[in-house]
Amino acid sequence: MAAAATAGGGFAGDVPIIHAENLVSNIKSINYSRTFLSIISGVVAGIWGFTGLMGFVFYLLVMMVASLGLLVKAKFSVHTYFDSWNRIVIEGVLGGLMSFVLFWSFAYDIVHIF
Repeated sequence: MAAAATAGGGFAGDVPIIHAENLVSNIKSINYSRTFLSIISGVVAGIWGFTGLMGFVFYLLVMMVASLGLLVKAKFSVHTYFDSWNRIVIEGVLGGLMSFVLFWSFAYDIVHIF
């Protein structure tokens, strides 16, 4: 048994234990926060009059700041709360893009066209 642990198999010390319920709750929190930020940033981009690529660059900037905020909130120990870095950096970015475009065009139309 001890030979298997020293031969690279490893046991308790190698893999952090993450409870599935807590992981699902953390992922839901990330999705809700990114959706909320997508809606708010879409309205701001529409009010400020961003058009074309400038709006998408603004969205990516907001999502990068959100990822940084989540990293700070997790005290840069991502594996304590999530199973990979992708959860905190990429999770919900593409899903929020549709909400961003919807509210961006809606706010732009209300402020600058009507």
